[in-house]
Amino acid sequence: MKAATSLPTSPSPLPIVIGCAARVARKRLGLTQAEVARRVGIVLTVYNRLERGKMQPSVSTLHRLCEVLDASPNELMGHSPTLPPDEDLPARRRLFFHVRQLDDARVRAILELISPR
Repeated sequence: MKAATSLPTSPSPLPIVIGCAARVARKRLGLTQAEVARRVGIVLTVYNRLERGKMQPSVSTLHRLCEVLDASPNELMGHSPTLPPDEDLPARRRLFFHVRQLDDARVRAILELISPR
């Protein structure tokens, strides 16, 4: 009998991660794909492709998805919904370093994505 071999695990491509997270959030809210598509302002076939991981949303579409699905960008992209805990100060320092390098327009865009509803 052959021994089972495990394949190396690699992270899923971002469109698949976003699609899976969007499906979970949509079902949590009890919405249909058609309802989400209408609220986001995209056609149903495009939303269907997004949820199946066949395409990646634009930043503006991702922002609207977050609003409609009541989810953070981190949640839809498969990351922790919050900043790293205090014991991970190097990660926070790197984050703040990179944010300080951004121009005003990009900082405003990030603030729009993370601002509470």
